[in-house]
Amino acid sequence: MKSATIQLETLTCPSCMMKIEGALIGLNGVEGDTVKVLFNSSKAKLEFDEEKITLAEIEAAITRLGFSVVKSTVR
Repeated sequence: MKSATIQLETLTCPSCMMKIEGALIGLNGVEGDTVKVLFNSSKAKLEFDEEKITLAEIEAAITRLGFSVVKSTVR
């Protein structure tokens, strides 16, 4: 498992946070119970199985919702 921290564009409302969280939880390869979208810092934190999904695919899912990814780190 890899841990990712994804810096998003500034989130303007809690419903944006919920929308992103719901989309990430639904992705195959993302550990749903590890997904946390932090409203105040505009970050998404999660764990994922890199054999099932790539960081680029996770970022693309966020972008499809209309949010910009500023930067991502994986450890």
